[in-house]
Amino acid sequence: MAHQAQTGTLTMADPKNAAPQSPASVRRIVTGDGNDGSPVVASDGDVAAIETPLMPGAKFFSLWGADVLPALPNNGGEPPFRTWFPPAGGFRFELIELPPENENAAPPQDMKQALRETEARLPGLIQTMDPQKPGMHRTDTIDLIYVTEGACLLTLDGGEPVAVGTGDAVVLNGQRHAWRNPHESPCRLLTVSLGVKREA
Repeated sequence: MAHQAQTGTLTMADPKNAAPQSPASVRRIVTGDGNDGSPVVASDGDVAAIETPLMPGAKFFSLWGADVLPALPNNGGEPPFRTWFPPAGGFRFELIELPPENENAAPPQDMKQALRETEARLPGLIQTMDPQKPGMHRTDTIDLIYVTEGACLLTLDGGEPVAVGTGDAVVLNGQRHAWRNPHESPCRLLTVSLGVKREA
């Protein structure tokens, strides 16, 4: 996909009225070291959104990750990993788009099939969820989160919702939590998850 810079008059949109455009993919540029040791662009392509029938409207972009700490120099090849959340010593780089919540949305007609599809597309995600409290989950990760667009609510288990919006940063230290988007526009969370060991 070609990406060209645009020139001309810049018109600022009203942030209160402008809804973020929902992308089908995210461009990812990866650098590395060539055979002679010189820096190169190892890859430049699009990462497609992952969607599941269990969470209609939500989009998950797996931008990069590894299950062990990488070493340098390296050629910029994508490390092998499969699960959505990293094991201890690993990391994930992700963009998550939360759609406006729809209280009238009907559950999937075939819940078992929806769960299977979600597990296939986002391995390991379902097992972190609390079936008694929809959306509430806990992972063995430290999550570094930046809200790039929109706004949403972060709720810790047993706590009051905390409003977060564009430009806010969140550091989650492995607590049970849930995200909600009660607004009219999608909310995008740029996340780096660091896999850690939980002692108890």
